[in-house]
Amino acid sequence: MFHTDIHLLARVAIACGLAYAFGFERQLRGSPAGNRTFVLIGGTAAAITSVAGTTSPQAIAGILTGIGFIGAGLVFVHGATIRGLTSAATVFAVAGIGIVLGYGHLYLGLFVAAGFLFMLELQHIPGLRFLDASTYAARFANDYEVPLRPGAPGADGAADDASGPRSLGPRAAGTRAPGPADRPAGSPPADPAAP
Repeated sequence: MFHTDIHLLARVAIACGLAYAFGFERQLRGSPAGNRTFVLIGGTAAAITSVAGTTSPQAIAGILTGIGFIGAGLVFVHGATIRGLTSAATVFAVAGIGIVLGYGHLYLGLFVAAGFLFMLELQHIPGLRFLDASTYAARFANDYEVPLRPGAPGADGAADDASGPRSLGPRAAGTRAPGPADRPAGSPPADPAAP
């Protein structure tokens, strides 16, 4: 083993240790991605970056692309609830920390990891809960839970089509109702009896 390999191995080991801490935290909070997943992500990002980062920057782009697919697999939509978004963002953060450590910026990686872990645990630290917005969320109106008027598309709980957001009231000024010209080519005419 060469002297350079020992330095590269140290970078990967530090990345694995920090990634384990993130995975441990996420697993405690019920995430499907736990410490093993995070160690694999952080260690792989650091290993690829330390070996190929300076000679092939496209390798870094490949890491981030792959992480995007893993993160997308962690996000679940169930009705109006979205779960896994914090875990997906944490996967991206761990990959970023692994890349930083792979380039050899150890102190930067350590400080960023400490800051991110602090943010993940903020709502669970008794003396610091006042810094978390979820502490005050019940006191304010929620922009994402606007009640729909009866009879509006989506008011019955059915899924809307992909053409746009739910209707929250009368049509905005300057917009027009969809007409026959808006129909896709080859589609049957609209049912005149439909509301």
